[in-house]
Amino acid sequence: MRLTSNFAAALAVLFPIISPARAADSVEAFYTGRTVDFVIGSAAGGGYGVYALVLARHIGKHIPGRPNVVGRLMDGAGSLTAANQLYSRLASDGSVFGAVFTGAIVEPLIGDRSKARYDSRRFGYIGSANRETSICFAHRDVGFKSWQDVFDRKLIVGGAGWTSSIRQYPAVLNTILGTKFEIITGYPGSKEAMQAVEKGEVQGTCGIQLSSFMPTNGGWIDGGLVKVFGQIGAVGGEPSMNKLGAQSIWDVVKNSEDRQVLELIFNQSEFGRPYITPPGVPAERLKALRDAFDATMRDPDFLGEAAKTKLPINPMGGEEFARIVDKLYEVPEPLVARARKALE
Repeated sequence: MRLTSNFAAALAVLFPIISPARAADSVEAFYTGRTVDFVIGSAAGGGYGVYALVLARHIGKHIPGRPNVVGRLMDGAGSLTAANQLYSRLASDGSVFGAVFTGAIVEPLIGDRSKARYDSRRFGYIGSANRETSICFAHRDVGFKSWQDVFDRKLIVGGAGWTSSIRQYPAVLNTILGTKFEIITGYPGSKEAMQAVEKGEVQGTCGIQLSSFMPTNGGWIDGGLVKVFGQIGAVGGEPSMNKLGAQSIWDVVKNSEDRQVLELIFNQSEFGRPYITPPGVPAERLKALRDAFDATMRDPDFLGEAAKTKLPINPMGGEEFARIVDKLYEVPEPLVARARKALE
């Protein structure tokens, strides 16, 4: 008994138990007076950038110590530049977090591993600001009304970076279902792809998040400039798009294996506006960032600015986000291989 007590005492010296109160004090001390670097893997003016900059203006007051959170744009390769930097180059002490495209989260699984030099399961997951629906639309002069039209004839659409949904989604639909999208790549982001529609360089876009489209281009729908002929998201569709007659992609998927592959790719929309940390952030600091994110999603000032900017908020917490990512990485390899092929 004496030996056991001495052993326990020795362990207590070597590995002291930190109470929740002491951990909270430690987190507050770390962030007090500090500037937190918020890396945004997006071009200026796109939906990801707009969401992230609004978040940056409000999250700091909910982090213990109230640090100054500064957003910094790091565009490149559909957020892969930012994701690679967050994974291995930037501080993992909790002083840095980032916003990346949903495609960057699954790129090591179903994309180009030579470009995505990281294991997404090792990131810290803070949360996602919205569960997304993506839309496909065509200029009114093209005359598209449903998915059937893009099976019957070509639609020229604007695409952005490699992991952007406006490149990935039409490419996947061409490969898996046989649609006839012609993708013009190279636009820096969704903003420039929308400008290409205005200039007549392309006829439409497929895969843009509804929350990116509506704040700046929603008037195109009301004015009849474009027709939203399809939506990609939850089974049953998004209510406002259902009213417009935008057909769900799941209505035209008949083969069960095709459906499984498309679910692997399109279920990224569950975490439509993702925020992550580098691997290895101390658990108490990651928890503080998650708690701050959750509090921001309930903050009347944040919600007011989001509403004014027409940004839908339907958040997901960090723990749920991490579970979804883990589940995606457990999909059987044959389905993963087919999804990877579809994204080429």
